[in-house]
Order: sequence, then C-alpha cells, then structure tokens
Amino acid sequence: MFSSISWRNFLLNEAVEDRTIFTYIQGLQEFVNNFKPKTMTEKRRLSLANQQLKEIKRHARRMQNEMQILQEKLNILEESLNENEER
Repeated sequence: MFSSISWRNFLLNEAVEDRTIFTYIQGLQEFVNNFKPKTMTEKRRLSLANQQLKEIKRHARRMQNEMQILQEKLNILEESLNENEER
C-alpha cells in the first residue's frame, strides 16, 4: 500500500516531462476560476488576474510560434551548411 506521503509525491510528480508553460497557465486559470471572492476587492483582483492570465497565454503562444520559426530557420541553415561541407 502507498503511504499518504508517497501517494502525494506520485501525484505531484506525475507527468513531469509533459509540463509546458500552457500546463502552468491552465493550472492558474483553474485556481482563479474556482476561487470564490468574498469581497469586492477580491472580486476585482480575480478579474485582474484573469485578464493577466489571458495576456500571458497570448504572449506564450507568440513566443512558441517564434521559437518554431527560429527552429525551422536553424534546420535550414544546418542543412545548407552540411551541403556546403559535402562539396
């Protein structure tokens, strides 16, 4: 049987390799969406947090797209370098 500590460690470390920035953003969004504000101040803060998470998500997507473009350019450069070396 699992002890509660080992079970907790298993759950916390589950799929560590599969974590991306979008996984962390989703976790924060779920936390913010499930949080129930008790005051107007908390409600405003949650609204601000939601807006900021949307901005973070947008920037993360943009960075990911730029990274893919740069990786493709790097692959092309490496291929052309290999072709030049073979000649």
